Amino acid sequence: VQLQASGGGLVQAGGSLKLSCEASGGTFSNYAMTWFRQAPGKEREFVAGIGRSGSTVYADSVKGRFTISRDNTKNTLYLQMNSLKPEDTAVYYCAAGNYWGTWNYWGHGTLVTVSS
Repeated sequence: VQLQASGGGLVQAGGSLKLSCEASGGTFSNYAMTWFRQAPGKEREFVAGIGRSGSTVYADSVKGRFTISRDNTKNTLYLQMNSLKPEDTAVYYCAAGNYWGTWNYWGHGTLVTVSS
């Protein structure tokens, strides 16, 4: 499956952005999906994930501010990001896996920059 992330950009602290990740070449509904991010000089970290059933998991750092969702009719994963902070600045990656925690497929990242 191929993944294409979009929606990144520059936003002021406190603002919102919505990322999208469009999948092609596979049966989207069969995959668990996730968002990771990598800030400059830091390791890639888990942000949020959504299972095939729609169950969701969030990193503590984004809980209550970010919402992950999926639209299987559009083969698209979303990440609604509210109350953004400068520390949310990173390249955001979407990934898909046949099994939760095994992320076989990665998209190119989309850059989110939050100014203070």
